[in-house]
Amino acid sequence: MTRRSEWPLAPPQPWPPEERAAPGEQFGDGSQDSGGPVPSRAGVGPPRTTGGGRRRSRAGGEEQGGQQSGGPAEPSDPAERARALCLRLLTGTPRTRSQLAEALRKKEIPEEVAGEVLDRFEEVGLVDDSAFATAWVESRHYSRGLARRALARELRTKGVGSEAIDEALEQLDTGQEEERARALVERKLRSTEGLEREKRVRRLAGMLARKGYSEGLALRVVREALEAEGEETGEWGLSES
Repeated sequence: MTRRSEWPLAPPQPWPPEERAAPGEQFGDGSQDSGGPVPSRAGVGPPRTTGGGRRRSRAGGEEQGGQQSGGPAEPSDPAERARALCLRLLTGTPRTRSQLAEALRKKEIPEEVAGEVLDRFEEVGLVDDSAFATAWVESRHYSRGLARRALARELRTKGVGSEAIDEALEQLDTGQEEERARALVERKLRSTEGLEREKRVRRLAGMLARKGYSEGLALRVVREALEAEGEETGEWGLSES
């Protein structure tokens, strides 16, 4: 059994534009990537037999005395299996502790072993929920225009704690949210030309609401955008929420 202090740990990877699941793995938030086919020797020349051995079919099976062939055998030690799985999942994108714990649970790694492995990964900085939350907020706010409410909801589904979420959201203030909301409305405004005023308002405000903006802010930004365009909006009697 390999001592944990001797584990070769991979360096943290840069944050990608969008989170990706490792091939064939499913996480607690329900995301899954089908991945690609597992490399095999099938199709590289005909299989050979020796002295009454059994030939292996393309679909897998036995060959030469019933021995199983294929890729490297999975480690039998639970700690080694947990370490290998976590390193593979962390290749290319960060994961939260909760996501890794769920993946280990699905592989039937004992809870105590999983906890020890994840503690070790946190010690060396390969698992850091606070850093994950900060990077997630920055990426999703500027790439998707999500407001703090929607960002907090997404981070909770990934198992990030309330304290780490609050710290990550501190990088966004009300002014930044409003500026982003205006940019989103301006980008979509042209696609609503020709519609009735009420329908334009519902469509634009609904778009902002789905991204986590408050109703009051959404309606005010939409009204101001329509007025700037020359649309007569009248008094809507809105209040910030």
